[in-house]
Amino acid sequence: MEEIELKFQVPRARRAALLSALRGAPTQRLQAAYFDSADNVLAAAGVALRIRREGRQWVQTVKASGDDGLTRPEHNVPRAGAARAELVPDLALHAGTLAGARLDAALAGHDPAALACRYRTDIRRRARTMRSGGALLELAFDEGSIVAGELRQPVCELEIELKRGPVAALLAQARRQVERHGLWLDTRSKAERGNLLARGDTVAAERKAAPLVLSDETDLATARRAVLANCWDQIAGNASQLASGDFRDEHLHQLRVGLRRLRTALRLFAADEDVPGPLADAAATLFGQLGAARDRAAVGTPLKRELQDALAATGLALAPPDLPGGGGEPDPLACVRALPAQGLLLDLLAELRASGEAPGRSAAGDTGDAPASPRAWFAARLRRWHRQARKDAAGFVTLDDAGRHRLRKRVKRLRYAVEFGASLFGPRRVRRYLEPLRALQERLGALNDVVVALAAFRGPSDDPARVFALGWLAARRDALVAACAPELKAFVKVRGFWKD
Repeated sequence: MEEIELKFQVPRARRAALLSALRGAPTQRLQAAYFDSADNVLAAAGVALRIRREGRQWVQTVKASGDDGLTRPEHNVPRAGAARAELVPDLALHAGTLAGARLDAALAGHDPAALACRYRTDIRRRARTMRSGGALLELAFDEGSIVAGELRQPVCELEIELKRGPVAALLAQARRQVERHGLWLDTRSKAERGNLLARGDTVAAERKAAPLVLSDETDLATARRAVLANCWDQIAGNASQLASGDFRDEHLHQLRVGLRRLRTALRLFAADEDVPGPLADAAATLFGQLGAARDRAAVGTPLKRELQDALAATGLALAPPDLPGGGGEPDPLACVRALPAQGLLLDLLAELRASGEAPGRSAAGDTGDAPASPRAWFAARLRRWHRQARKDAAGFVTLDDAGRHRLRKRVKRLRYAVEFGASLFGPRRVRRYLEPLRALQERLGALNDVVVALAAFRGPSDDPARVFALGWLAARRDALVAACAPELKAFVKVRGFWKD
């Protein structure tokens, strides 16, 4: 079977209101033990194995990660009533199921006897079913804790599960609950959080873009969905960790990368690439909101160190200035938890679940003749985007800061599109193309960081350290512009791999 549900974290301030909305719903205590090897082989494969006491009954469950943020393979088997201490997993109970196959694949080459309880959960669940939008839904409010040895982490979350009916009804109900109670989507399962806790941590590694394999034997709609799912994985993983309030600068960076990749994907498959749609607009808005925090971490901190070295080298006894503009930028935590960002996540899920709406179509119907295969579609877009970037690169010396920034964005967009469609073309030719493209992107990125800092320091000031910073940055920009020449030349000369 497959479980279709969404999970949201509940702010403590909204707990009473949510309980009031579930007034009269029965409460059940759920005590579970989760099993894995000492080296976390199941967790690494996205598989969770648990034995849980549900009232008077014991149930053994295997769950595996899905590919669309909603659906997960799951298999539940009642166990004979025995004392919890006597229960050990019986893996044969899941034979012949999709979840069982994922379990077997994860344990290939490992000794199942090495599985042991790694952490436990103790949850009080208040749940009720409701009909909404032609669907039967279950709303379950979980409070309790995850326990690993002496470590404990609180749980306060709402799960909305689709029992039967259209997924659109689940997403609509989720949006209402988010608007009503200020919830935020969390794709981290209790198993994922428990596994981290067992390792003495609460912060998952940042989610980078995963490799993507497309087939030219499928239709364009299937390719589009695979690309969007790839973007979803990166965006949702980093957004969930950031929204928890316990995150690193790299989570913020990778979330912005995921948002830019999503915007590229939507533009790549849009009938009119200049009008990629409201989802792309929402992604651009969140990307911009998170930009100031990224600049402070990725530009301001290293810049201050470099300015300190430059001041010392000139013998000036001045303290290096901070990047101007601090304190007024949006808080990234508040941005990700806010309704527009949560709406973006739900809209992306709806886009992933939509069926029968192929690229090249709009609400008005078919917008034109689309190439017959994913490979042909990619080749057409890549050819156009390469020409645009190559034209700017060839005329680089005549560009101003805005023009150089436009080139950087075009190079990034081109790189992400190439990486999306790389499996459709010869790997050697793709690799030869990506090498100068990535080198140019890196060079332009260093230049852009200096331009960002230069813009921040501009304006009247009688602070000698700030005046020094302006002059130093202007000279640095000019040096970096000149240093781009080899990468620009290599990119202008590179041949497109999409040519037959």
